[in-house]
Amino acid sequence: MIRLHINVDHVATVRNARGTSYPDPLDAARACLDAGADGITAHLREDRRHITDDDVKRLRAMLRATFNLEMAATPEMVDIALATKPDVVTLVPERRQERTTEGGLAVAGAGDDLRRHVDALRAADIKVSLFIAPDVAEVEASHALGVEQIELHTGEYAHAFARGAGGDD
Repeated sequence: MIRLHINVDHVATVRNARGTSYPDPLDAARACLDAGADGITAHLREDRRHITDDDVKRLRAMLRATFNLEMAATPEMVDIALATKPDVVTLVPERRQERTTEGGLAVAGAGDDLRRHVDALRAADIKVSLFIAPDVAEVEASHALGVEQIELHTGEYAHAFARGAGGDD
């Protein structure tokens, strides 16, 4: 079970914006683990806008703590995960124009491709998590796929809270 994981994506965003080799997401990962984090999360996007394939390889080689790789449910990404062997893969939806993941993966009615990806990862002893909307149908569909865990997209809650609907408690 994932406890406190730190996502190092935006350390890579700063590095890439600078056009340098620093700051290095691995240095950030080490600092987080030294400070008590239980694991590290990195999202390898299809457009490689922050974390790169090399970052994923280096993180896997360095980490003794749990490594959670977030990625789209595509054949290319599954191949990378099978080669790299993170402890956990979290499958997320991905749209190129978004700044950050804006919704949950549509699991209900997703079809055989998603099942094949989940089965391939599980056959390689990689735990699978799905980033889904907080919807009963999505939770049930995730359970039917046999994934070990889910992560709920809380965007609507955050927006409601920002509008003052979160209460004072």
